Parts: sequence; structure tokens; C-alpha cells
Amino acid sequence: MTINIQYVQMPTSEAMNELITSKLNRLANKFEWVIRAEVHFKKENDPSGKGKICEMELSAPGPRIFASSNEDDFEKAAANTIKDLEKQLNKRKAIMNKH
Repeated sequence: MTINIQYVQMPTSEAMNELITSKLNRLANKFEWVIRAEVHFKKENDPSGKGKICEMELSAPGPRIFASSNEDDFEKAAANTIKDLEKQLNKRKAIMNKH
């Protein structure tokens, strides 16, 4: 699986790159039909204390799979986004197994 990580208007982080890469590779081992992952980290000024946004889009057979989360730090946002993606991938796998 090809992983493309982008940081929008903020500095890049090697630690986040390694964390995201390891988690997405774990997903790729479980769902070998996932082709590519696009990851975007954004920072917004949010008075509620959140504003660290992680968006991920996976390319797989069928419609693209997208998830996004807004948390108070990027690690939580990435973890929540990956949980959402895994739920969607499990649903897609169940649909694919029926055919």
C-alpha cells in the first residue's frame, strides 16, 4: 500500500509519520485489497480546545473510504480516524464476501 502524508500549513513530524505508517500497514495486512492511503493533518483555531484535524482517504475496490476526526491532539485524531476506517473496511469486506 502506498501512503501519502501531508501536513497543511504546519511543520512535518517524523514521529507522526512513523505512527501513521505503522498503523496503516497493520490495516493493509488485514485488508490486502487496500491500494493507497492519503493522510492530511490540519490545524484550526478552535476556541473549544480542539482543532487538530486528521483526514484519511483509502483507495480500494468500490467507492473511496474516507474518515475524519477533530481532537485536541493529533495522536487522538489519528487513532479515531483509523478506528472509523477499520469499521468501514469491515463493512466493505462483509459486502465483498457475499458476492
